Amino acid sequence: MKIMIPALVAAMMAGGGAYAQTLEIGPGGVTVDPRSPRDRAIEREIRREERAERWERRRVRSDCRLETVVRETPRGEVRRTREVCD
Repeated sequence: MKIMIPALVAAMMAGGGAYAQTLEIGPGGVTVDPRSPRDRAIEREIRREERAERWERRRVRSDCRLETVVRETPRGEVRRTREVCD
């Protein structure tokens, strides 16, 4: 038994693709993300570009305006800004 545990640990450390996995332990259980760091970075960049495109589409609309409402409360001013499209 004493020989088996170090051999098991050495075998686990010798795995070449182990760095490419992400283990997450959460309320839903254990999940394994088999993607490489490069794949995760590419996916992050794609999501960033999609957000930029959505923001650009919202900004380009000419029939919309931002409306800010200032409300006084006992703790101070509360500003709420919303987009109003006609």
